[in-house]
Amino acid sequence: MAETPQEYAGRILNTLGSRDPLDVLQETPQLLSCLMAKFSAEQVKKRPAPGKWSPMEIAVHLSEVEMMVGVRVRLVLGANGIGIQGFDQAAWAARYDHADLGTSLAAFYALRAANLTLYRSLTPEQWEHFGMHSERGRETARRVVQLCAGHDINHLRQLEAMAH
Repeated sequence: MAETPQEYAGRILNTLGSRDPLDVLQETPQLLSCLMAKFSAEQVKKRPAPGKWSPMEIAVHLSEVEMMVGVRVRLVLGANGIGIQGFDQAAWAARYDHADLGTSLAAFYALRAANLTLYRSLTPEQWEHFGMHSERGRETARRVVQLCAGHDINHLRQLEAMAH
């Protein structure tokens, strides 16, 4: 049985644990770069098992999620209480094998740097601005960033397992 959106969020937040989300977000680009360098051109596109993503698919996913997280935080900062639309990651992933890995990684690195600059500028009040996620309900800017950091850890662990 698939996880509910609430179960997913709980698992991802547990993955983050007590780590500072901004530290995790800061470390991820370098870790991702090192991990991706371990895969040959053939290995980067190879799925470890049916239904599991390849290293390339994970990297493209991280890039697209980074875009969405940045948009979500900006939306809640601009309009406290705004609706936040969820998305079907499986539907998005259906086209990942046609993506350009270099472009996706460059986008991830640039978006992450821009998003970190924004997050570090937030006031305590702004961290508590919220949106209403279509699947998970009320989510503050802080929660969106925590979920992003836990999401990073989750996918970096998958890449580490494939690299060994």
